[in-house]
Amino acid sequence: MSQVSGIVLAGGQGRRMGSVDKGLQPLHGKPMVQWVLGRFAPQVDEVLINANQNVDQYRGFGHRVITDEIGGFAGPLAGLHAGLKAAMHPLVATVPCDSPFLPDDLVKRLKAALGDKDLAVAKTGSQPHPVFALVRTKVLENLAAFLAGGGRKIDAWYASLRVVEVSFDDEADAFRNINTVEELNKA
Repeated sequence: MSQVSGIVLAGGQGRRMGSVDKGLQPLHGKPMVQWVLGRFAPQVDEVLINANQNVDQYRGFGHRVITDEIGGFAGPLAGLHAGLKAAMHPLVATVPCDSPFLPDDLVKRLKAALGDKDLAVAKTGSQPHPVFALVRTKVLENLAAFLAGGGRKIDAWYASLRVVEVSFDDEADAFRNINTVEELNKA
């Protein structure tokens, strides 16, 4: 079975949390990204962290840190683009840095459903979670063209691919992400 590179997407600006680096915000005494890494790293063969600020702090977690090639905080697709270029394996799994409760079996279930598709994405109910995905590195050229054309919306890019949605209704709470200070305090 193909090996998987994992990308933790921590390249955003954290605007909804007062423009702080969400992955480095403390949750129960540890930076949020450390909780994510604890659940995600055992599921993949290599971990990359996509970060555009506080790069040295992210390096401190012991994984390779990659930055967006596309400037201006272009969103998760820019992080995926950088990750696809840096990945050592034919499959790449992505998770955001602000979802410390992600499923322990995320990659296994996405991989089992991928089949001959380009991308497998997690969903709960009718809601897809586009940053929880498993994608083939061969889509890099397609993504680069989409970004070069000004595309930034993840749903619009997904529409150009062969995608399978994978139900995680049994673990719906696992996809809870923390975007605001209030949500961080509740967690």
